[in-house]
Amino acid sequence: MHPDTVGQVTAIRPRTEADLPGAAAALVAVHAADGYPVEGVDAPQEWLSPAGILQAWVADKGGKIVGHAMISRPQGEDAVKMWLEQSHDTADHVAVGARLFVAPEARSEGLGERLIRAAFDYAQDHGLRVVLDVMAKDKAAIRLYERMGMQRIGTAKHTYGAGQEIDAVCFVSPTS
Repeated sequence: MHPDTVGQVTAIRPRTEADLPGAAAALVAVHAADGYPVEGVDAPQEWLSPAGILQAWVADKGGKIVGHAMISRPQGEDAVKMWLEQSHDTADHVAVGARLFVAPEARSEGLGERLIRAAFDYAQDHGLRVVLDVMAKDKAAIRLYERMGMQRIGTAKHTYGAGQEIDAVCFVSPTS
């Protein structure tokens, strides 16, 4: 744990522009520890600011950003296509969960669950289901999503970089 944040309560709150440098630093630390994300660490602030953001949240521990999550409008993701085919719903009722991470020094505090809960609450308040994919290699994230009641809806190939692919598991949020 970072010495400046020992014993401090971590707040989950909406992300502001001022949070981007701290979120980017946490993302780079997560990538170094876990290999997540498989893309975006060369320009982390841009990766954390894709088109279509509906809302983003940070875990703020005494002014240090130690976690992040966001939801956005669908942009043609395989998981969204899969869900729309299975549910016969429309894309205007779907939000894409993305960019969830917790810095290594802040893990085991339930922050991932609290960040996801913020996204679920926002989605539910706006009549949306959260759809996401997670790299099959990220077993802890898969366990977290399943523990939170997310339903597996299939698998896909996540394409990134220069034609690289990695297996992904697709999920949809619970109805309540």
